[in-house]
Amino acid sequence: MGYINKHHSDILKKLCLTFTPIGSIQKQKNAFSGGSYVLHEAKLIDFDLQKLVLKITVKKRNNEEEIQTVDLPLDSNPIKEMTYLYKKRIIPLIPTIEVNKETPNATAAASAAPMNNLIRKINRLCYIMNEHTSITGKLTQLGIQIADSDIGKVKKDLYLNQVPHNRYVRRYFYDMVSQAVLEAVVLCSQSTGNSPSVPIKEHEKISNRMKVTCLFPELNTSMDAYRIGTLLEMARQIGITLAEQNVRVRICVQGSMGQGIFTGVPKALSGVQTLLQRMDWQSGEGEENEGMVGNYINFGAIGKEHVVNENPKRGTPQDDVFLLICPQSMQGVESSIIEPLKEMVEAAGDRPVILLNPDLTDKVSSQGQQSVRGRQDRMDFADSFQTIFHFQCTYLSGTSYFPILGALTKTKPLDPWVTLQRRDLINNGGEVYVPTMATESKPEGEDILSSMQN
Repeated sequence: MGYINKHHSDILKKLCLTFTPIGSIQKQKNAFSGGSYVLHEAKLIDFDLQKLVLKITVKKRNNEEEIQTVDLPLDSNPIKEMTYLYKKRIIPLIPTIEVNKETPNATAAASAAPMNNLIRKINRLCYIMNEHTSITGKLTQLGIQIADSDIGKVKKDLYLNQVPHNRYVRRYFYDMVSQAVLEAVVLCSQSTGNSPSVPIKEHEKISNRMKVTCLFPELNTSMDAYRIGTLLEMARQIGITLAEQNVRVRICVQGSMGQGIFTGVPKALSGVQTLLQRMDWQSGEGEENEGMVGNYINFGAIGKEHVVNENPKRGTPQDDVFLLICPQSMQGVESSIIEPLKEMVEAAGDRPVILLNPDLTDKVSSQGQQSVRGRQDRMDFADSFQTIFHFQCTYLSGTSYFPILGALTKTKPLDPWVTLQRRDLINNGGEVYVPTMATESKPEGEDILSSMQN
């Protein structure tokens, strides 16, 4: 409370005028004569998960002061007199998130849950007032310092500007992505009724269409630092993590596209199918994951024919989860990945389909097949995939990949989007990533840069 009162008193005043009856009273009393009723000061004196308690000082004519206490409900929208200013910025209420006991690291997350809920609700109010670039990151940082929250928390000294990355850096991302995927699969299973004994609230439901975007330098195909081994190791870690929970996974890489002699696969996926199957999965006799490949982990391509359903007569179990590696269309090829991908998703039914670093945008093609016909349908289909993990480095411009300014993150399926700024510590003390903004939807580039300047 002391930090907010000292450094963000102007935000408290704006919150009071926007979301409490004080704003209506001030507007009415100043309608004919300005300065008759002015909110001079607002201080936070108490709070809980339902409201903030403000002590305000109002100045009237002849410098007469009036002190009163006002409750500011966290689940509120702007008062009628302020609605016209913020109508386009009003977003749905933030439900109170309760930690699902079946998800990974549930015990650790439970202790930080009350603080996370409080901060997300305050951040929503700040977003409505268009103050999200100035304070939401600082509140998120408070959650990390006070409650050891994992929202917006990234490991120190990643040194992503240095490539190839250290092994512990790769392992850090493998573990984060794998845990996010496992949590999403658990939530999806509960959402579709496959775990009827576990009740789940509406806001915790996860679509079976999911995507993971992890674009640190070694996974960014537009950079010369791209390393195919890092992509394969991440896919292996995801597959093993799910298989250890008795989930059958089919890892898929798209095949050749095009017609006649004009066929091929995207350059970033060249040889991936073969390398994936030749990797050391520790699945041999006497090894750690004995019998995992061919039983709980299988391989395939993208298309409805690669969806395996249960066949009791043949004793064939069905695939539970489909992990698709970097699905994308090709430039100059008269076919889009969208059609076989859509057929595969429909054939999978309510089973999770997870896209790893997808690029579902249309590419330039000679006859304009990917540019005109059915473009809106393809865009709608691409947007139907829900982000369950996102990490993408931000740079000064679109063509320069040094230095790294920070990152845009969403480390769990139900977490908010957090913008981070990379900062160097003095005396070569290393580097840290500090939250500068937190929003419930993916922020625009202008907001990201603006938050880093505050």
